[in-house]
Amino acid sequence: MAIDDNPYSNAGGYAPSIQFGDAAPASAPTNLIKDTTTAGFPADVIQESRKQPVLVDFWAPWCGPCKQLGPVLEKVVNAAGGRVKLVKMNIDDHPSIAGQLGIQSIPAVIAFKDGQPVDGFMGAVPESQINEFIDRVAGKGAPGGQIAEALKAAAEARDTGDAQTAADIYSAVLEQAPDNVEAIAALADLLFEAGDAAAAEAILATAPEDPKAEQALAGIRSKMALAAQAAELGDGAEFERRLAADPKDHDARFDLAMIQNAKGDRMAAAESLLEIVKSDRTWREDGARAQLLKFFEAWGMTDEATLSARRRLSSMLFS
Repeated sequence: MAIDDNPYSNAGGYAPSIQFGDAAPASAPTNLIKDTTTAGFPADVIQESRKQPVLVDFWAPWCGPCKQLGPVLEKVVNAAGGRVKLVKMNIDDHPSIAGQLGIQSIPAVIAFKDGQPVDGFMGAVPESQINEFIDRVAGKGAPGGQIAEALKAAAEARDTGDAQTAADIYSAVLEQAPDNVEAIAALADLLFEAGDAAAAEAILATAPEDPKAEQALAGIRSKMALAAQAAELGDGAEFERRLAADPKDHDARFDLAMIQNAKGDRMAAAESLLEIVKSDRTWREDGARAQLLKFFEAWGMTDEATLSARRRLSSMLFS
């Protein structure tokens, strides 16, 4: 899908006026934060998220960044005035849920709405990013909510196939907030999908020099790197012939997965790598699983292929 002109330099026909107004903080209700267990997870998270967004903080007592994030996260949740609830899960005592979600490092915070994971972040991010995250999953409520609403509108436009409108909105957001990493990542992704890798790189170069920002941009950077790798492999016909002759040719299956991903067939790419994991975990020192995790990063944690493959991978690893 082509995007007319470069939407980063010209916001085009849709440029919402994003203004910041004073917002009086609401009184924080009680019982916003609790610990949960594997047995309590369905009620505390799945059912509760049908009423309002629930953030799940996966942590462990030995994790230094967890100790940094925890107090800040609790402070922001309390200040949000009941727009979200926070549930904390110690993965040392209760590892199965984290395993099912494919969580590889902590701290990791996953937002649930209507019984499903919808967004998340990893690492001890600053208070400002947690506020943005809550605005994103719970909607407008505090200063910055207007930008959150614009980002939501852009995401909805993209979901309906209107890439141009989405790009215009992201451009307008960046005019108001040039360091908004979500808008930078999304606009770069749109341009890359439209075939303009140079423009995508140029937008990524405007991101703030911050390790946390780099973490937020990891998905699009990984996506671009994977596409570059796949471009060197050809069209996949040779690998399919090799697999027809020898289904245990894991090298061919791995390279075919790279090509399938580059062509947008995420389910097939995941299936190819899962087949290797199932057949031989020792191949390339568990290289198929490592590559699958890179795919998850590039696709996003709420992508249908990510969720499906994570469930299957968890079943293989923990059954």
